[in-house]
Amino acid sequence: MGIIVIGGHSRSVGKTSVVAGLIAALPAYDWTAFKITQFGHGICSRNGKQCDCASRDRCWAMTEEQDRSGISDTSRFLVSGARQAFWVRTEQGRLHEAMSMIQRKLKSGPNAIIESNSILQFVRPDLYITVLDPTTEDFKASAKHYLDRADGIVLHGSEQIPPRWPGISVALDAKRVFRISPPPYVSTCLAEFVAKKLN
Repeated sequence: MGIIVIGGHSRSVGKTSVVAGLIAALPAYDWTAFKITQFGHGICSRNGKQCDCASRDRCWAMTEEQDRSGISDTSRFLVSGARQAFWVRTEQGRLHEAMSMIQRKLKSGPNAIIESNSILQFVRPDLYITVLDPTTEDFKASAKHYLDRADGIVLHGSEQIPPRWPGISVALDAKRVFRISPPPYVSTCLAEFVAKKLN
């Protein structure tokens, strides 16, 4: 079984689009896809707004996506060709409580692709790719913590765009960098890089 983790330094930098793009580009891998959302203080970590991510009766919840309309992120995973897609919601700092269920689901399919930075506390993937957008100033603590572990970087824009991340250094020369100008989010080179790692 292969596990790919796609992270990113902030909201709305294209993590979901990279996951969906890889699923579509590599259909033979029969993906089980996960999106992990952490919530806290009534605010969603996906977009910073009030939401219904939080489970009413416990600190985490997992739902299997059934809708194929392509409206939600996990629905986009199914539309792209994933065999199953799960949305995991946990309170900030309590992802560990959902890990036994996540591990069971990971073992149920041949290959998994997970949208999350925080999962790296508990899973050692075959490949970790982070999505960076130099025009987005915010840099999540989890993304900063795991930046050095990235095997590859999906980087928005051209070399002429300077990053806006004071105190964050990205050693681009030491990583495989896949530059994008969306759409699309997944190049042939990126898909081949992932396939080679899984093989």
